[in-house]
Amino acid sequence: MKIKLIVEYDGTNYHGWQFQANCESIQAALERAITVFLRTATRVTAAGRTDAGVHALGQVVTFVTEQEFQPHRIRRALNALTPPDITIKDVAIVPDSFDPRRDALSRVYEYHILNRATPSPFYRDRAWRLHEPLDVATMRAAIACLLGEHDFTSFRAGDCDAAHPIRRVYHTALEQRGELLVYSIEATAFLRHMVRNIVGTLVEVGRSKRTPESFRKLLELRDRSKADDTAPAHGLFLVEVRY
Repeated sequence: MKIKLIVEYDGTNYHGWQFQANCESIQAALERAITVFLRTATRVTAAGRTDAGVHALGQVVTFVTEQEFQPHRIRRALNALTPPDITIKDVAIVPDSFDPRRDALSRVYEYHILNRATPSPFYRDRAWRLHEPLDVATMRAAIACLLGEHDFTSFRAGDCDAAHPIRRVYHTALEQRGELLVYSIEATAFLRHMVRNIVGTLVEVGRSKRTPESFRKLLELRDRSKADDTAPAHGLFLVEVRY
């Protein structure tokens, strides 16, 4: 049986999704729980990797077992075996051919910015706190250029190992929820640090240090050195993987 999990996690205490020999990862914690449940060493495959400190509301993970279980039993058992900052939201049996990464049509991410003068204990590890007021209308004007298919080299990490920098963006928006600004973006796939690099530069637009036109020209330049700093990891959430 191939089992699909929808996994939610707080990435604060982990060095990212992917297994690392000397650091705790989401993958390692989940594999330990599954191994205990199945009583046999089990590896998992995810829809994508998240970096250290990044959170997920809907990471998609699969594993294979020769044993037969009802999905509700798997969910109950794994939630008892995983740490409290990792939750299995849903379990389903899928065809053997299902690949959580290659079969994905798009991914949805959100980046949270707490825009107020004082810190918040509730958003400490879940939003980038910026004390100066940001110009939300100008930021919204800037992100319009991201829609469609583009070369995102200007927003690509130097150590990104993707085969090419071309990505198609289906949706991009900036929502204001009181003191919380939520930037959302849906694309076919993402380059390493792509969302965080977009947000880091977008914040400079909100600070009036860049214009929407300069943001658009930066995308066309395809030069990471012309962009601004990478936004902190703890404001980023993998919201959903769509199939």
